[in-house]
Amino acid sequence: MRILTGNDLKAGAVVWWTGYDWSRHVEDAADVGDQADAIAAREEAARRVNAPYAIEATRDAGGTPRPAHIKDRIRALGPTVRPDLTLKPADPAVGNWVI
Repeated sequence: MRILTGNDLKAGAVVWWTGYDWSRHVEDAADVGDQADAIAAREEAARRVNAPYAIEATRDAGGTPRPAHIKDRIRALGPTVRPDLTLKPADPAVGNWVI
């Protein structure tokens, strides 16, 4: 499975491609397969996201995408030293950012 990530141009937040827009929640990420480069180019050209790139991911037992590399897991969930600061799955206080 491949998912697409980048940074929101306005706020700098880490975002994940959902198949139709961008979300701050990795659990919303869609499998982009071999379409990653085309989607990334289109979204970057439209200035909705900065430096998008595809990463390898797996699905956990509940079907939620999980980045394969630790760097991207940290980008998805936040700091590892302060659990109280991590991004909670689908936290309504954070909201989805449709760009």
